[in-house]
Amino acid sequence: MCIFCKIVAGELPSYKIYEDEKTLAFLNIYPSSIGHTIVIPKTHYANLEEIPETDLTALILTTKKVGSILKNKLVAPGYNIASNNDPVAGQQIPHIHFHLIPRHSGDGLGDWPKVEYAHGEIDEIFKKLTS
Repeated sequence: MCIFCKIVAGELPSYKIYEDEKTLAFLNIYPSSIGHTIVIPKTHYANLEEIPETDLTALILTTKKVGSILKNKLVAPGYNIASNNDPVAGQQIPHIHFHLIPRHSGDGLGDWPKVEYAHGEIDEIFKKLTS
């Protein structure tokens, strides 16, 4: 049983800030910013490809609700929504989840790095993705 499933089952403590029949949101104990929250489905799915659309809909609606809570209660003018999908992308817990990271002007958190396509590479990638 993964750590998030243990939290859902009440076997591990958490700082729950929102819960409904299908989803749970709790504070990240290793936050990127104050108020950094994790939103999960209560049912275990490893990644985005595994989760059925009905549960994904519930997950994203909870993400929206929790984002509003963070903006209003923490007076955060914005937040990042992030999800690392599979270990190669940095997913450490194999249970789909979204990170909501409150942002403030001058908070020191940067943007994602940017890369450039080599000459003609964007055309090749486009063809692969659309063929």
